[in-house]
Amino acid sequence: MSAVWNHFKLETEGCPTATCNICKLSVSRGGKDRAAFNTTNLIRHLKNKHPAQYSEFTAATQIKTWSQPTLEAMLKNKEKLPKDSDKAKNITAKIAEFIALDDQPLSVVSNVGFRRLMEHLEPRYELPSRSYFTDTALPSIHNKLRDHLLVMLSKVSAFGFTTDIWSSSVCPMSLISFTAQWIDSSFNLQRATLNAQHFRGSHTAEHVKQAIEEMLNSWGIEKERVHVIVRDNARNMKRAMEDLAVPGLGCVAHTLQLVVHEGLLSQRSVTDTMANARKIIGHFKHSPLAYSRLEDIQISLKMTVKRLQQDVHVRWNSSLYMLQSILEQKRALSIYTADHNLPATLTSSQWTLMENTAEVLIPLEELTREVSKETATAADVIPAISALRRVLSREQTTDQGVRTMKRTLLEAVETRFAEVEKEPLYSIATLVDPRYKDRQVEIMYIFNLILRK
Repeated sequence: MSAVWNHFKLETEGCPTATCNICKLSVSRGGKDRAAFNTTNLIRHLKNKHPAQYSEFTAATQIKTWSQPTLEAMLKNKEKLPKDSDKAKNITAKIAEFIALDDQPLSVVSNVGFRRLMEHLEPRYELPSRSYFTDTALPSIHNKLRDHLLVMLSKVSAFGFTTDIWSSSVCPMSLISFTAQWIDSSFNLQRATLNAQHFRGSHTAEHVKQAIEEMLNSWGIEKERVHVIVRDNARNMKRAMEDLAVPGLGCVAHTLQLVVHEGLLSQRSVTDTMANARKIIGHFKHSPLAYSRLEDIQISLKMTVKRLQQDVHVRWNSSLYMLQSILEQKRALSIYTADHNLPATLTSSQWTLMENTAEVLIPLEELTREVSKETATAADVIPAISALRRVLSREQTTDQGVRTMKRTLLEAVETRFAEVEKEPLYSIATLVDPRYKDRQVEIMYIFNLILRK
């Protein structure tokens, strides 16, 4: 609608005249027929009689003139962006960041959907090949990041490191990682994964030592600036730290894994019950028909549809999750067994045993999650282990059938964490941590241990 109507009004919809809001004069709209109506007379009236309002009208009116593009301009819009142009370089750099930050496969730049998206967003941009990102774009990001890290690391006086060796799940090769943590000048915790590379050859202590030395040297970090290296509890890793002459600490989460493994294997009734639970879960895992039947039962009981969770040998807390998942589906499984066969059955005593086993394992699972957080520190270890000892030594009504396992867990904690309170890296960290300043008894105990050294 024209801005002129801000200054006129119509008495009726098809009225051939419009009334001026300022002087109340009726102004013709160009004729009596609706087809002849226009705003020329209205605009002329404003211009001649009301200059101020005419100025407002002209300011509010933006007349856009359309001109047909030239053939040269149209052809230019069809041309591809030069590869060395700033816009093409910026788009390529953002795609490389997208691949690196989101762990995208390199094949994404060859995917039809992604190429169509880029064609829609910028038709003139020519997407480089996969090899360009592999050989040029991603190495460029790596080099820039490495240069930035080298500057940051050169200003740090002491580092904490974590390292681990594991096997790839997609190809037969071993990898070694090396992650640094440090406190910056603003007293903020910083961390960076410095290496995650192929670890060739046997995993001897000498080989591990050489790999860590090479990684430290590649980043210009002297041994004097190594405060501690956290590693797993394997003998080769312990020996490598000793030969390297740097402080080393075993991973608390890995030690807890060993503790729970000993406890679960200590009582035959528990291992038999766990084995039956695995057989039942395996039945549903390998039979879509069986699972669909169980799902129908869950829906009929108005339960949340969930799959039973299989445990993993190297992740002890998955055993707890397996017990919790099967206990949650106890009612549905009871109805299922009324009409269908299972490879194993659970007696009422075994159901009770599973409940009690889960009850014992819950504190260990909570502790594992706490020490695995990014914000966890060495100061948390002594208080956490002290609390775990108290929990495992306390008699509970739910200990029926699991007393042997609970006693073995406590013995394993005492054995594997025997030196925790004597380790200066743990005791000093706890002593200076303000979160534990009100726990006077434990702090004085730690302080006395330090004085004895």
